Amino acid sequence: MALTHANPGQLIDLVPLADGKTDSPSTSLIKTEQLQLLHMVLHAGQSLPEHQVAGELILQCLAGRVRLRTPGQQMPLSAGQLVLLRGGERHGVEAEVDSCLLLTLSLKH
Repeated sequence: MALTHANPGQLIDLVPLADGKTDSPSTSLIKTEQLQLLHMVLHAGQSLPEHQVAGELILQCLAGRVRLRTPGQQMPLSAGQLVLLRGGERHGVEAEVDSCLLLTLSLKH
């Protein structure tokens, strides 16, 4: 089944996504030709293996705490914090506690 993405001008309420509840699934909220916005849910100990994407990305922690790994660096990211990564930069994420993240991807063509 195809995901329903928000349309331009459509309001998305982030408050329920930042309430720390991790029983909601990860989902794509917006997708256009140039960007994608995803709500990601990671349970304590769950991780995304190291990978890279072509475009720049912003990873924002809405609730919980994760550890962002880049070559040669590990960085804690807690609720209310965000980080910008360059396109092509290898990274991985591990949830230290149940966490909700907002990921904004620049879709490079």
